[in-house]
Parts: sequence; C-alpha cells; structure tokens
Amino acid sequence: MGWLWAIIVGLVLGLIAKAIIPGKQHLPLWLTVILGMIGGIAGNAIARAAGVDATSGIDWWRHVFQLVMAIILVGLGDRAWTVARGDRSRA
Repeated sequence: MGWLWAIIVGLVLGLIAKAIIPGKQHLPLWLTVILGMIGGIAGNAIARAAGVDATSGIDWWRHVFQLVMAIILVGLGDRAWTVARGDRSRA
C-alpha cells in the first residue's frame, strides 16, 4: 500500500503544482506524477531536518514543504522537457 499511497500523493502534489505554476506546462502526466512523488519525498526530508515532521494533529508544515518542492521540481522538469523536445523558444 505504500507505493499506491506514494503514487496518489505524487499525482495530487504534481497536479496542484501544475495549477499553481503560471502558464501552460507541457509535461506528460506520468512525469508530473514522478516529480510530485520526488517532491513529496524531498519535502519530507526537509521537514525532518527542520524538526517539524511529526507534530500533534495535521502536519501542515510538512505538507507545505512537500508542495513547495513539487512546484520547484515540476517547474524545472517542464523547462527540461521543453528543451529536450526541441522547443527552445519557450524555455
């Protein structure tokens, strides 16, 4: 169930990140999910390093770190995807 949960969280984080980033992103859904998963893992690591990974109630700071990392990774991934696909005028 851990992998299923990671895919679901990655999908949600990736889609929220795509919605927050201005403009149109050209990433395919599979890459958005992977970058969202990596953003969630990186956000957890940052929250753990900051000492806010386990709080009483909902871990809002951990979720904020996850979302910020997903936004950064989806933004960078979109730039890399457009350059790799040959649309250098957009990147």
